[in-house]
Amino acid sequence: MEKSKLKKELGLFDVFAISTGAMFSSGFFLLPGLASQYTGPSVFLAYLVSGLFILPAMFSIAEIATALPRAGGAYYFLDRSLGPLVGTIGGLGTYFSLVFKTAFAIIGIGAYAALFWDVPVKSVAVAATMVFMGFNLIGAKKTSGLQTFFIIFLLVVMGLFIFDGLYTIFFTEEIEDSHNFTPFFTNGVEGLIVTAGFVFVSYLGLTKVASVAEEIKNPEKNIPLGMLLSLVVTSIVYFLGVFVMVVLIEPSAFAQELAPAATAAKRLFKWLPGQTGAYIMVGAAMAAFASTGNAGLLSSSRYPFAMGRDKLFPPQFAKVGKSGTPYLAIFLTTGFVLLLILTLSEEGIAKIASAFQLFIFMLINFSVIVFRKSNIESYDPGFKSPFYPWMQIAGIFISLMLIVYMGWMAILFTLIITMASVFWYYYYAREKVVREGAIFHWFALLGKYQYSELEHEFMSILKEKGLREGDPFDETIIRARISRINKDLGFETLVENISETFATEMHVSKELLVKEFLTTSAIEPALIIPEVSILYARSEGIDHPSLHIVLSNRGIKKPIEKGGISSEDYIRIFFFLVNPLSESRQQLRMLSRLIDIIEREDFVEEILDHKSDRKIKEYLLHNERYFTLRLIPGSKQAELIGSKLKEIPLPSGVLVALIERDNETFAPHGDTQLKEHDVLTLIGDPKSVSQLYETYLMTD
Repeated sequence: MEKSKLKKELGLFDVFAISTGAMFSSGFFLLPGLASQYTGPSVFLAYLVSGLFILPAMFSIAEIATALPRAGGAYYFLDRSLGPLVGTIGGLGTYFSLVFKTAFAIIGIGAYAALFWDVPVKSVAVAATMVFMGFNLIGAKKTSGLQTFFIIFLLVVMGLFIFDGLYTIFFTEEIEDSHNFTPFFTNGVEGLIVTAGFVFVSYLGLTKVASVAEEIKNPEKNIPLGMLLSLVVTSIVYFLGVFVMVVLIEPSAFAQELAPAATAAKRLFKWLPGQTGAYIMVGAAMAAFASTGNAGLLSSSRYPFAMGRDKLFPPQFAKVGKSGTPYLAIFLTTGFVLLLILTLSEEGIAKIASAFQLFIFMLINFSVIVFRKSNIESYDPGFKSPFYPWMQIAGIFISLMLIVYMGWMAILFTLIITMASVFWYYYYAREKVVREGAIFHWFALLGKYQYSELEHEFMSILKEKGLREGDPFDETIIRARISRINKDLGFETLVENISETFATEMHVSKELLVKEFLTTSAIEPALIIPEVSILYARSEGIDHPSLHIVLSNRGIKKPIEKGGISSEDYIRIFFFLVNPLSESRQQLRMLSRLIDIIEREDFVEEILDHKSDRKIKEYLLHNERYFTLRLIPGSKQAELIGSKLKEIPLPSGVLVALIERDNETFAPHGDTQLKEHDVLTLIGDPKSVSQLYETYLMTD
């Protein structure tokens, strides 16, 4: 059976490459001259203003993507925040916008090739599309590898262009006092804003990375950092690169120039023979358009995949092949791109597509407000947008303003796509979908429409993301109290006893803990784990997480409620977790890690078979970050016997978490002296743990 799950293969530089590669095409190699018609020499400032305009959308997308790293980007975000109808509008609209932009970029490859070689534009574009399809079918990592090549080549060439241009302008006498800056604003501030809207398309690629969020390793760090690095680098290149073009090209000619970078390069690169500099810029332009086309095919194909998985699109498009790619979605997207290349004029495509993207940005900014107001605790972004909610309100206003400046044709296209999406939803998807968005968790009056499975879905995403750096899960396991019960005991009596233990240790209210533990767990209905129960509580006065594990071979009868049906199950393993009141999301992350462990095969038998606390804790800690070491006389590790822990030169980031001695387990301190047959549990980063393992050749 084919799975509908994508591989996590993309790292920080892949995020940077996909995002940056999707921006360097028409924005640098085609639009600067045309954009100067609206504002004159100040066009390079318009690029900077445009970069500032996209900040709210970038921050909002980064926040949601780190909370919900799922394929489909804008579609998935809008569906889970505003419901499947808006999700359908966002998904289909963004999909076709990206397909339009992808086709436009790939046509640019042929157009630039035709400047210097006698080749048919559309034939080159069709061939390039088939090559990109091949890379996309092989896998996201291979696609990103091609993207990395394009980006490195582009950044090197653009860096040389800017460096040579600035050196020629400021440090040689080849450029006399330029009159190209008079008048600086040909149409005042309004002209600058209109131009910023016109070149806004140059930055739209920044958000494409959200559609491949599911395939990104460590998304909470790599998505916001990769997007921010991409925006900074791109803004600097646009600002300085277009400044060089303004100085080197006469204004009237610049306004009509379709290849301004290549034209400017003819006055630079004097250290290269003939027209080599211009040829290099043409090559860079083709690489830029290829980069945008390749990234566009990668990101846009994830929309039918994600919508197919959610039943808003035929489910066949959610299939993933052996290479881990959604091959039917890639074939469909390639087909649309080829159709547009062969039948459509290039004029106005990018501008029309940009208007719909602005509409989507408006909704995404609103979605952040919806998610925050919904109070769904499992919405747990690793990055939070600064200046909330004013950043989102500014983003909504900016999008509206730019849509108005783009004219009635762009607005009409947005309305047509919206109406077509509404039609598709009501006549195809409505009966297949039962969920609603987080907006119904916000407004109390809409409470009856709340979709409880949304919290369970977010919880499963939380489990998949795992712990966040700094979450004290390992320490909590190490400190955990383990109790074994071999007599008949009522569930409520057990809860009373455990609560009293916590209350005594932490000086908190026993009654409050009892009430919290007896409240139906918000996560248990999502679990199908026989004989295991997780109960948790939060309270003021608790300053660190604490765990109490209760084992009962005979089982303790506990009331269970699932799907509105009440029953009683015999529970053999209880986890009681308490956390500080202010750490609700950290508690959920730790609970999700526990669930991940509990879902191991034969979990109950494995735990109950272990007779020592150390073995149980090691089982719960088990991953590449730990190993055990028994101090046997005559072995390599015998050199540690008699030493104090603080005297042992452990690698940085490694600690001795537990010591088992004479069938008792305890957490050591620096002055603990090691003895023969002690069993040490060491935890730390995988590289250091591996180094220790090789040094002492664990025997146990």
